[in-house]
Amino acid sequence: MDRRKFIKTVGLTVGATLLSGLGLAGTTELLNDKTNYKMKIVVLTGSPRRNGNTNYLAGQFIKGAEDAGHEVYRFDCAQHKVSPCIACNSCGMNGQCVFNDDFAELRPHLVDADMVVFATPMYYFGFSSQLKTVIDRFYALNGKIKGVSKRSAFLMAYANTDPKDAEPMISHYHTLLNYLGWKDCGMVIAPGMWPAGAVNKTEYSRKAYELGHNL
Repeated sequence: MDRRKFIKTVGLTVGATLLSGLGLAGTTELLNDKTNYKMKIVVLTGSPRRNGNTNYLAGQFIKGAEDAGHEVYRFDCAQHKVSPCIACNSCGMNGQCVFNDDFAELRPHLVDADMVVFATPMYYFGFSSQLKTVIDRFYALNGKIKGVSKRSAFLMAYANTDPKDAEPMISHYHTLLNYLGWKDCGMVIAPGMWPAGAVNKTEYSRKAYELGHNL
């Protein structure tokens, strides 16, 4: 696919700055239809590093959202016990899962949420396994969350600097939303972030806060 057409497809802002040698400058594209009510927001983090860069971005988003009056429930996937889906289909895509684990804690929050935010580092050019495991368990909620009016956002940090490296994860995010019928509220993509804390005093930190605050 043509690079320019791809970026337009995934919804990056036309004015997003592409720094030479730095990759995607990060995006906080907001929907024009803003809400006038307090939303219930679920933030799913995928980094096993408690002080990792995406965890920091998630914290900034949450601060912005709470400052704006929204209610936020944070679920750090790496700090919970969640078994991977085994395709047994016992849930029938809309029932109780065979596993009695920490996903049961998250389940009602996902159903009630007005918005779900995905925050993950790039691990071998994809979502972290901790976050992906939780997403795979959405299967048991499919009948309750698919086609339901929800919003979403994507926060991501990666050590590489080539914007092409981020494209598969952005595409995955939008494909997931397209299937679920959720609306994208925006993304913050932070390249060149390797050591923990690298993102803390950057424009991406500000963008994550603004994304949460401007919902």
